[in-house]
Amino acid sequence: GRMKPVIVVHGGAGRIFKEREQGSRDGVVRAALRGYGILKQGGSALDAVEEAVRSMEDDPHFNAGCGSLLNEKGEVEMDAIIMDGKNLDSGAVSAVKCIANPIKLARLVMEKTKHMLLTDHGAHLFAQAMGIPETPGEKLITERSWERWKKNLEPDSNPEEFQKDLGTVGAVAIDSEGNVACATSTGGLSNKLVGRVGDTACIGSGGYADNHSGATSTTGHGESIMKVVLARLILYHMEQGMSPEMAADTALDYMKTRVGGLGGVVVINSSGEWAARFSTKQMSWATVKDDQLHYGIYAGERHTKSVDEALASESGGF
Repeated sequence: GRMKPVIVVHGGAGRIFKEREQGSRDGVVRAALRGYGILKQGGSALDAVEEAVRSMEDDPHFNAGCGSLLNEKGEVEMDAIIMDGKNLDSGAVSAVKCIANPIKLARLVMEKTKHMLLTDHGAHLFAQAMGIPETPGEKLITERSWERWKKNLEPDSNPEEFQKDLGTVGAVAIDSEGNVACATSTGGLSNKLVGRVGDTACIGSGGYADNHSGATSTTGHGESIMKVVLARLILYHMEQGMSPEMAADTALDYMKTRVGGLGGVVVINSSGEWAARFSTKQMSWATVKDDQLHYGIYAGERHTKSVDEALASESGGF
């Protein structure tokens, strides 16, 4: 292939509490390295983003898969999307319960059905038909999510205050063939209404991928993201000639001024330029390009390591 492969991942925009910073950093770095490993061997962007997101779903530091926040009834309901920039195929699931990796189910919706989005009970039946093992709901619930849920039930609590700690996960990639893809997965908002679906499962909001322009995965206040169709808006700006960074900043700024919403994005364009931008206080992100790993959490923070060095220091965790 002629393209240099690149992957960019995020572990959610919002407020990352001190005690979770290291875990968030390690988690996005691990996800980026795993996705890049697939690309390095000539694998597809689609496989790379799915693997990166699966890695974060399995990591309790993030609000996706295990570690998802709980709805008003104290249950985990998850949303996920994946999209192939080659032919604009996409698969998504919403309000799914009792499976470890919603992103895998989204990929199956894309590849094994004529549909793009399956929800709740229907998604559950489809998962069974595909032989996806059921994970007891409580296996996905962490102490942290449980504490958060209980706190938000107190009469004087303000769930809005906690919504700043969001933590959707996502990834974008370009492979050696020049194909792009995106994947996004989330447990949604803490104490949300049963059946609430946010931006993640919605094509153009939670993610979008098109070989002609690039790919993006979003995180932040779902309802705001949906109002401006954030992922597609960023690609539109790139189609008008903006760099990934400029497109991301312009779209995030519009979302903030127009609807008062904060969020973050990872973006890649069709020539492999990337950006990780956010209007929240923090967003954990990592990228690998040219065998160099870059990562950070705070605005302006960027650490760089060679992939070999990163893999050597990670091997304990792998």
